[in-house]
This record gives sequence, C-alpha cells and structure tokens, in this order.
Amino acid sequence: MNTRPIIDDSSGPIALSASFNSDASCFAIGLDTGFCGMSRASLPSIVWGHLLNCGCLFQCSTQTHASSKLQEVPLPRQFMRRRRDSKTNTDLNAGIGTAEMLGRYNYLALVGGGKNPRWPQTKVMIWDDAKQKVAITLEQKTAVLRVRLTKSWIAIAIQNSIHLYKFSSPPERSAAFETADNPLGLCCLGNRVVAFPGRSPGKVQLVELVSGNVSIIPAHTSALRAMDLSSDGQLLATASETGTLIRVFSTANCTKIAELRRGVDPAYVFSIAISPNSSMLAVTSDKSTLHVFDLPPTASSQSQPTSPLSPSSQRRRSQSPQVSNNEDEAPTNQKWGFLSKIPLLPRVFSDIYSFASTHFEMGDESGGLNNSTISYLPALGSLPNRPQKGILGWIDNSTLICVGTGRDARWERFRIGERPGVTEEGQRTIWRDGWRKYLGS
Repeated sequence: MNTRPIIDDSSGPIALSASFNSDASCFAIGLDTGFCGMSRASLPSIVWGHLLNCGCLFQCSTQTHASSKLQEVPLPRQFMRRRRDSKTNTDLNAGIGTAEMLGRYNYLALVGGGKNPRWPQTKVMIWDDAKQKVAITLEQKTAVLRVRLTKSWIAIAIQNSIHLYKFSSPPERSAAFETADNPLGLCCLGNRVVAFPGRSPGKVQLVELVSGNVSIIPAHTSALRAMDLSSDGQLLATASETGTLIRVFSTANCTKIAELRRGVDPAYVFSIAISPNSSMLAVTSDKSTLHVFDLPPTASSQSQPTSPLSPSSQRRRSQSPQVSNNEDEAPTNQKWGFLSKIPLLPRVFSDIYSFASTHFEMGDESGGLNNSTISYLPALGSLPNRPQKGILGWIDNSTLICVGTGRDARWERFRIGERPGVTEEGQRTIWRDGWRKYLGS
C-alpha cells in the first residue's frame, strides 16, 4: 500500500516528501528517482543521491570507511552535481517516499514511495551513506508513514501505532504505543522525550525515553494536524484539524503555557516550528500564509518550576522581546488593541495573534496529480492528494526556510526583524529575501 499520491510522470523529477534534520541545518527530499539533500550553508547548491548509483547525500566519497559507524559528515560550501548512470536507469527511477536525516551524520532513514517504490513501504531502510548501502532494515505490518531519528533512538509511525527502537546494531525494540488514526505520521522525537497522538483524537502522548513514563496532554477537542518539539525538548506545540489555535505545552509538567490564534476561519495547518531559542513560533497553512508569534519569555521557567533557570532558559529570556509594563499600551500581539480589555467580548478579541505574517508560495501543481487513479494516503504535511507545502525550519533565531514538494518544488528563505525605512523603530516584520526551484537540470 503506497503512502504517497500518484503523480503524473509526463516530465521532470518529482519531489515526494521533504523533512529537516534536527537543527534544520539540512533538509532531505524523497524523489520519484531517489533522494536528494540541501544544506543551509550552501543554498542554493544541491547534492543528489541516486540509489544504486552513488547513493551519497553528502560529498564524502573520497573517504574510505572500514565499518558502519556514526560519523559527522562535513558539509562543503558547494556540492558537485552527480550524473546518472545510463546503465542503471531502472534502479535510479525507484521512488523514495520518505527520507529522514540523522542530524549531520552519515545515516538516513529511507522508505519507498511514489508510483514505483524502491522498497516495500512496510520497510524502513537505515542507509549508511559512508558505505553507500543499507545498514539496518526494520519491517512493520503496515505502511510506514514517518520515521524520526536521534543518535540513540528510532521512532516509526504507522497508521495506528508508534514503534520505538534503540539505535544499535542490531536494533533493539523498546516499546510500541497505540494511537488514534494518524494518517500523517505525526511524531516528534527528542533526546529526552517522544510525542505523538494519543488513543483519543486531540490528545498527545508524551513518553520519557529512559523511564518509559507516559503523560497524556488533552491538547485539542479535534484530531491533531501538526506538532513540533523545541530543540531543547522543553516545549511542545500542537495544532488540530480546525487550524485556528496553536497551543504550546511544557513537557516537564504538561501545563499549557501559551495559546496562539492563527485566525478565525478554519485552515489546514501544514507545519509548526519553534525557533532555536524558543522565543518564537512559526506556522503555515493552506491560506498560503506564514505567521510568526512570540512565545512567553517565562516559558522556560514554567516548564521547570522547581529548578533555577538553565543557561538555555536564560538565553531565551534575554533574547525574547521585552514586554511593556505600561498597561495602557496594547501589546503588539493583540490584534484588537483596547477592545481586548473590554470584558464579556468574545475571546477572539483578547487572543494572542501573530506579530508578523507574509505570503509563501504554494506553487503551481495543476495537472500534476492523476486524481482519477489515486488510492494512496496523503503525504505528510499536505492537503489530501496534494504534495507537501509550507514545511518550516529555523536555521537561526531570525531566519526561516519554507520548503514545498511536488512538481513545482521550491524553497523560500524569510527574515524576521526590523527593516529601517519600512517599519517603525522597534517594530518587527517578516520578509522573503530568497527563493529557488530546486528540481530541474
């Protein structure tokens, strides 16, 4: 059973999926012909990996490796474009529906996909890029929807369960958890915790990896649509299929520390991303709009109420925007100004809105899908039977990358901050300062 939509193959390569590594320094693309990757240090250069030809996501073929060991791969400023071997076209045209990177190391998780999957979609292949071959195979009973990696753990999401393995050779199965229907393969894996949908729609299961302790967060009343875990594992952000509210929780005590309003009208949320210092949160939706919110500067202290502020918490506090002490001055994140202070008005007047928003490109996918024969589950982060769009990654605390897949596959780079001559002093905004279609010759 395929997990990616059938796409018309009349011309050119097609991106089936996209995902950032843990620090958003790179993102991997699953193609109908293999996989490719891109580094933030070398945008807009692209490095390609074609299975059974070079298979190498990074330029590391000059090194000789005696065994499959975890190695950090150096990312050169420019990558060499690899040519296809005409003698192995059949193998090169096999599809990779999911490609997940392990940080900047030599391992990736690959799952077959597209019209002609390279492997059965019930199998996860841990690809050792240093040796350019499969190092580990993990087989599931049903189609794999998402894989998440850390140096110690592998998390695999299928339709109604999450499976955890210790990253070893051979891998050791640690636990399995039932979930509500999870067609998007929602799962966030950190060094300390893993988060995924609960057994009831709208709930989140939060599992401590070492102890196995499970906490339940009643995040929403409708099914979950998107999730993100902060880089330090202290914050969890969620959105439901309604798409109007984003909620942020502390993973230390499961308390809700922020509720952010994306809008009043329902929307299909594509992606949520928390900034590296946890001071901001970004979200995209099918409205083709990218919103950026402030997170409470006290979020770190609420997540660890019995401990002094850690260095990362102090950084978040010091780098977060200062909150005015003047009660007569409406915060910039309250859209309705003084109306937010009038009692008994509907809550939409007092909710916290984004301090900046902008348009991102959905691309032209008209004619790109063969809707008459589709029988596949939707791709992660996509509209039903549509390519992924609006996948977010913070490359630093003021820069976002937004990635889309499909035939019109592109990345866009957005900056956040003050713009002299455009905004008033002290006012932040968001603007696009670069983009490129990353498929093609």
